[in-house]
Amino acid sequence: MHMLSNLLARLIALVALSAMLAQPVAAQGISILRDAETEALLQDMTDPLAEAAGLGEGAVEVVLVGDSSINAFVAGGQRIFVHSGLLNAAEDAGEVQGVIAHELGHITGGHINRFSEGVGNATKITLLSALLAAAAAFAGGGEAAMGVLAAGQQAAQGSFLAFSRTQEASADAAGAQYLSDAGISGRGSLAFFEKLQNFEFRRGIPQGQEREYGRTHPLSGNRISRLRDDYVADVAWDTPTDPDLQRRFERVKAKLYGYIAPSERTLTAFPEYMTGIPARYARAYAYHKDARMDDALGEVDALLSAEPDNPYFLELRGQVLMESGRVDEALPPLREATRLTGSNPLIASMLGHALIATEDRANLDEAEQVLRAAIGRDHENPFAWYQLGVVYGQRGDTPRARLASAEQQILSGNPQAALVNAGAAEQALERGTPDWIRAQDVQLQARAQLERMAERR
Repeated sequence: MHMLSNLLARLIALVALSAMLAQPVAAQGISILRDAETEALLQDMTDPLAEAAGLGEGAVEVVLVGDSSINAFVAGGQRIFVHSGLLNAAEDAGEVQGVIAHELGHITGGHINRFSEGVGNATKITLLSALLAAAAAFAGGGEAAMGVLAAGQQAAQGSFLAFSRTQEASADAAGAQYLSDAGISGRGSLAFFEKLQNFEFRRGIPQGQEREYGRTHPLSGNRISRLRDDYVADVAWDTPTDPDLQRRFERVKAKLYGYIAPSERTLTAFPEYMTGIPARYARAYAYHKDARMDDALGEVDALLSAEPDNPYFLELRGQVLMESGRVDEALPPLREATRLTGSNPLIASMLGHALIATEDRANLDEAEQVLRAAIGRDHENPFAWYQLGVVYGQRGDTPRARLASAEQQILSGNPQAALVNAGAAEQALERGTPDWIRAQDVQLQARAQLERMAERR
């Protein structure tokens, strides 16, 4: 009887677990890195592939995640998330494009939408095994029931993993086609799979077709074998990586390394005798992090000496000057960077921040103008919303300051504060105005977020 009660408890827990598995997977908290130059590069890498996939130029957004692991993923919609560790591991822009092409295969294949199908099949097997085990238990066969339960769990896991591997293989094939249609060589894709295979070797992961059971992804060696012949036979096989993309990729990779890695590691990887643009870029960020502002400005001035009209070098100069307390000196390079990029939202936001930091009320009109332009092009920019709220606050326009704060808080994952501020803004704003209507919309968004958070508890 004791064995039967323990078994029933396990069955109840298993059924509850199956119900949990059938729920949509909640998005995990991730750290997003925003950088105008990096986002422009990733967009230019993606657009020809998105067109080849039939999605259209500009239809797919690539988001950079601050994570050292080598990974990329899609999580619904038409956004691809790329880890900074992947950019660091890649040596060629074509390798990154191979990964992006694979992720586009997941998007066009509707794999995120079909995820529940794989979970559902596994859940059905689990539930069936639980019912059969319960029947065996009531018939007096406790050991038989435990055997049925274990076999069912193993079969359910195998079903889900096989489903996942099928999706990955499908995305590999689609990605190869998109590379071909875009006229991009598959060499980069193969090179990246070879890097992953080397990681598998180092981790002691057994290789071979039969070793894939129990994995969500096919082994890299098997993926290479399946794709190599198609890549080599493709007309684009001998097409070199776009030299402009490669030049930009090397700069962005060094810039991110300088931003993310400990300063001493950056200065070891890019010693002072290296005078190329990537090395200077990396050192500028390392010095900036260490508050060695004169050294940072020295590297930035060397960059600008080579390319005086480079908006990203001008942006960095303005940032270093502003964070050194030399705010008035920061305005000219930030204004010029904003102009050269057509008011890029991230650079314009920094300009708005610098204008506010001068503490000169005469600069508030320009700050509002550039911040509104930034938000108009990138509504999901919490930093710009925060700065716009500061402008309204300094003018004594409390209702709009609270509305801007609510916008920033809803984007920053703080729906309770957003609800309070949007509600206060609605009460004070003139009825029927666009801002009054927007305050109501933000409250609806905040309530929806709060409901989702309550459901996940």
